[in-house]
Amino acid sequence: MTGLSRIQTDAIAEELREQHMWRTSRLQELTTLVETTEGDGDLRQRTLADLAATERAIAEIEKGLARLTERDYGQCEDCGTSIPYERLKIRPLTRHCMPCRRAHESR
Repeated sequence: MTGLSRIQTDAIAEELREQHMWRTSRLQELTTLVETTEGDGDLRQRTLADLAATERAIAEIEKGLARLTERDYGQCEDCGTSIPYERLKIRPLTRHCMPCRRAHESR
């Protein structure tokens, strides 16, 4: 585990659980909308795209929660350095430190 305190990891875990609840609720809404939408092909396509994005977001949140449980949360997947709490607080699902993130973006 990184140098995060118990209070910091608890705060991040709570944020991820709240995001998970909200996204799960949104997924149910979108699923219902897809099942009941008839005729409007564009609306159905947009809803299907939103549904897929929501499913991906839920999967990422679940991975973040698993990393917290496995105690490797907050470590860069590329270089293994600790990701600062300030970055994790803003982007709790981040998996890269800033130098590695910049390297990915420049590719």
